[in-house]
Amino acid sequence: MQKYPYNKDKQQAFQAAQQGYEEAQGLFETIVSDNASYGHQLKHLKNEVNEAYQQIESALEVASEHQRAQLEQFQQDLQNMVHEVNQTE
Repeated sequence: MQKYPYNKDKQQAFQAAQQGYEEAQGLFETIVSDNASYGHQLKHLKNEVNEAYQQIESALEVASEHQRAQLEQFQQDLQNMVHEVNQTE
């Protein structure tokens, strides 16, 4: 039996959310600089953003106060990405 499973779950949930966010961010930056495969990339980005949102939502359920602030910033950044992509469609 693990000593602090709750804290470990918190950390794992946060790391999964952070990774999902970073993957979406990387894709977003690629899309902005590469218009050749824009349609395909856009679909892929939307999937990544949705997945990142789900990971963030899960992490928020168990997040510490510090993690919560960071996760909420991730959500805001993802919303900004979606807004910016929608402006260029």
